Amino acid sequence: METRRAQGLDVMQQVYGWEVQDGPGDFFGTTVDHLFADIWSRPGLSLRDRRLLLLGALTAQGLDDVADIQVRAALGNAELDADQLREIALFLTHYVGWPLGTKLNTVVEKAIGEHDRS
Repeated sequence: METRRAQGLDVMQQVYGWEVQDGPGDFFGTTVDHLFADIWSRPGLSLRDRRLLLLGALTAQGLDDVADIQVRAALGNAELDADQLREIALFLTHYVGWPLGTKLNTVVEKAIGEHDRS
C-alpha cells in the first residue's frame, strides 16, 4: 500500500506540477491510489495525451474551473504551449458548442497571460 501511495503521489505531482502531500480520508486515498497510481500511470498514453483527453471532457461538461487547473499545469509542465492551447480551444468549440468553447478560451487566455507575466 505504501508503494502504491508513493507512486500515486509522485504521478499526481507530475500531472499538476506542484508538490502533493498525502492527505486524510478515503476519498483522497482512493484518488491517489487508483486514479493516479493506476489510471494515470498506465502504459499506452503519455501524460500529455491524457491531459488532452481530459481537457476535451472538461470542456464538454463546462467545467472551466477544473480545466483551468489542467491548462495551467500543461503550461507549467511545458506539455502544451500558448499556440497549442489556443488551437485546442478553437477546435473543441466546434464540437462542444460556442458557449462552452468560449469558456475554455477565456480560461486559456487568462492562464497564458498570467504564465507570460511570471
